[in-house]
Amino acid sequence: MPDYELSCGLPPGPDFADLAVLAEELGYHRVWIFDSAPLWEDPFVHLALAARRTTDIGLATSVLVPQQRSEPAMAAGIATIARLSGNRFRACLGTGFTARYAAGQRPMTLARLRDYTLAVRELLAGGTATVDGAPARMLHAPGLAAARPLEVPIWLSAFGPKGTRLAGEIADGLIGAPHPTLPTATIVSGTVLEPGEDPGAPRVREAIGPWRIVDWHNAYATGGPDAVDALPGGAEWRKALEASTSPHERHLSIFEGHVTHLTDRDRRLLDHIDVRTLVGDTGRVRRQLNKMAGYGFREIIYTPTGPDVARELRAFATTQESNP
Repeated sequence: MPDYELSCGLPPGPDFADLAVLAEELGYHRVWIFDSAPLWEDPFVHLALAARRTTDIGLATSVLVPQQRSEPAMAAGIATIARLSGNRFRACLGTGFTARYAAGQRPMTLARLRDYTLAVRELLAGGTATVDGAPARMLHAPGLAAARPLEVPIWLSAFGPKGTRLAGEIADGLIGAPHPTLPTATIVSGTVLEPGEDPGAPRVREAIGPWRIVDWHNAYATGGPDAVDALPGGAEWRKALEASTSPHERHLSIFEGHVTHLTDRDRRLLDHIDVRTLVGDTGRVRRQLNKMAGYGFREIIYTPTGPDVARELRAFATTQESNP
């Protein structure tokens, strides 16, 4: 058996609950849901639907964006899903990189993330937190919410030395680089090939493309034209983007289809994406997953994309069937 947990990550949308049921049937350890108001529907609504239709699979967020909700609103949402799921829920928060850039804003600072996370923890514990300079508390009367204190694991998505250090101080786990003291998860994309299928086949590129072109999106958002032009095919991609949008609204187009769909502009990058990592037959993908676990990742979050997500979930689950 593998010495890591294989989970999956999915966007909040019409198919989320159905796919969560399938993931449970296939043996995935946990289903993580994305959060970005400019891109997807509300994750708490879809987590509630999935909680009612599943019994064993864990539920988690990758990751909740603090600046989309006040601290009391976040605490109330977390408390709701924890109750509906029978305490199968894990809340993971981050600085809102994509959600903020897609709205033309900078991500939250780590200092602000620290204050926000500690306030949410205090609210879930039944204590009084400071929110916008005033005392705040969960005031739900008996019977209107689960009784406090609520023991919900709070993880962070954070990278770099400062983020790693912050997670060690205030979090129960981390999405990021392997941590010396905390359980750590990582997010991956990939596909299991059909017998005889070429790794560079159109189906493969369509299946993994939405996640493999993220570097071009992020490069333009954070570094501008020079940064994206330095990537293969980046100049052509940039020119297509700039020709179709005004400078004032360009941030609205950079992340179109981000990690779920390919725009015509993004599809031009498919010849430049990596078709080696976590692409292959069951044995090859299994070996790569085991290698990642050897680096210290306790949980690997597989993010299926492409025209047939159910197929991708089923095929990737075969990597866990036999793991000598």
